[in-house]
Amino acid sequence: MRDQAMRMQKELALEEIIHEENGIKVVMSGDQKVRQIIIGSQNDERIVKAVNKAIEKSQQVAAKKIQSMGGLGGLGGMLGN
Repeated sequence: MRDQAMRMQKELALEEIIHEENGIKVVMSGDQKVRQIIIGSQNDERIVKAVNKAIEKSQQVAAKKIQSMGGLGGLGGMLGN
């Protein structure tokens, strides 16, 4: 089980999630590491909103990976589903 989890984590690190909104582009990995933030102008509220949406999308990717492995004892629902 641990080997599967480690393999899944590596696979998630290879996924790329991109979210663009209001002139802000956030690129992050499926394991929820922000790779890049490109900002057309400064606005804290827009930055927070864009980052939160990108994190939500990465959690959905993680949940799909867990489901494709048959779940992890019901923990899949905790990752964005």
